[in-house]
Amino acid sequence: MFLIEYLVCLLVLTLLIIFPLVYHSFIKKLEKSESNYRLIAENTLDLIVVMGNENSISYFSPSHKFVLGYDESELNGIDLYTLIHSDDECKVKNALSEMFKNLRFQTIEFRLQHNKGNWIELESRCMPVMGEDNSIDHIVIISRDITERKKSEELLLQTEKLAIVGELAAGVAHEIRNPLTTIKGFVQLYKRNNKFIEYSDLILSELERIETITCELLSLGKPLAMVQNRMDIKELLENTLDLLSPQLIKKDIQFKFNVEDSPIILSCEKNQLKQVFLNVLRNAIEAMDEGGEIQINLRKSSDSTCMISFQDQGCGIPEELLPRLGEPFYTLKAKGTGLGLMVCHKIINQHNGSISYQSKVNEGTLIEITLPIAS
Repeated sequence: MFLIEYLVCLLVLTLLIIFPLVYHSFIKKLEKSESNYRLIAENTLDLIVVMGNENSISYFSPSHKFVLGYDESELNGIDLYTLIHSDDECKVKNALSEMFKNLRFQTIEFRLQHNKGNWIELESRCMPVMGEDNSIDHIVIISRDITERKKSEELLLQTEKLAIVGELAAGVAHEIRNPLTTIKGFVQLYKRNNKFIEYSDLILSELERIETITCELLSLGKPLAMVQNRMDIKELLENTLDLLSPQLIKKDIQFKFNVEDSPIILSCEKNQLKQVFLNVLRNAIEAMDEGGEIQINLRKSSDSTCMISFQDQGCGIPEELLPRLGEPFYTLKAKGTGLGLMVCHKIINQHNGSISYQSKVNEGTLIEITLPIAS
């Protein structure tokens, strides 16, 4: 009897010694595991969301502040669907509904609104977390910002489209140009011998228009000659404005030219850049049927780039149409071809610059061109 009591006491004593050690070790491992998970969650750029059965959000990772600009306090209790783009809301709801039915993860792409109002493209993997009764307790949504990737894919697709259109356009233009030259020559000869023939001027005008279009088509299909020289961009803009003075006077349009005192020197092909400025300003003039003012601003945007902006007071362009500007054969003008802006984009790209558009209907259009300054 004494031996049994002794063994029981010894067992209890052993448990009292070992249990705290085991418990302490377990707590240490748990704390380390929790610390690792926190380290990952707080330092990843991926967005992590834990969603309950009724679309309630129990966790937003700190990365939402960096990617979307929201503080944790702004996200607590928020309905996720209020941030999702209205065009994508149905797609997200259907994907989550499908997950609850099939108990399988889903990958979806949708747009979330940044705190500043712009839209962020996300690629999200939605992982179901199963409960004890084999139903989904939670959904873990891990999202990655793919906005820049989408832009790169669109740019690559656009480049491929331009290459194909350029080759096709050059071939068509070459075949048209030869008979066109012959027809134009005979019309001019016919007009010289029959000065009073009606419509001869109209025929020549339309032939010249066709000739202009074929020249634009040819410029798309062949590399533009790039003989770059150092030039003061202010001087180039002033020369361009001199060429357009008759049109400005005729349509009662004034221009206001704002420029920094110090010269801004570019390494460029001046005739090509002049073609860009002429095209942009002619579009502005054509959009201002009731006259007005065109503001042209030239300034250094950094030590290595300069910004040329053109702000008109014309009819403006609907915001949803702006991304299509520069596409082949896309135009808002009745007799336009869309090739003028397309050539402008090509020239700006060859000068390692960029062009952007902002516009509001009946308020005017702002075009900003960024170009590198000569070293």
